[in-house]
Amino acid sequence: MARSERPRIRVVSAEIAEEGRYLITQRLPTATLPLHWEFPGGRVREGESDVQALVRSLRDRLGVAATVGDRVLEIEHTYDGYDLVLLCYKVSLSGCPRTDRVHALAWVSPEDFSRYPFPGADQKTVDALLADGS
Repeated sequence: MARSERPRIRVVSAEIAEEGRYLITQRLPTATLPLHWEFPGGRVREGESDVQALVRSLRDRLGVAATVGDRVLEIEHTYDGYDLVLLCYKVSLSGCPRTDRVHALAWVSPEDFSRYPFPGADQKTVDALLADGS
């Protein structure tokens, strides 16, 4: 299958920072790339904007309301069978995150990111965040 014929999936994620730590979530054991860690977010559905998808995903998965700010990063990554476009936005939350549809969550300092396994696209996001010195 030629690269242009491969499925292309658009995903949005949230860079949520508090007191120098970032919120990350662990994927469910039944999810694609099970039990890997990621910045919270989800797939953009047909007819949704990035902001709508991110607000929906954070509400459904973490039980919080979200205010989406500027896009800070766009990553493209090739997985077996599909290509992924991951867009990361600065986000502030209203409410305390819960593990409604994630396996676990953690507030992590940048120096501790290496303790958490991230899938390829999400690791690129972590690398960019660390390179930026945020």
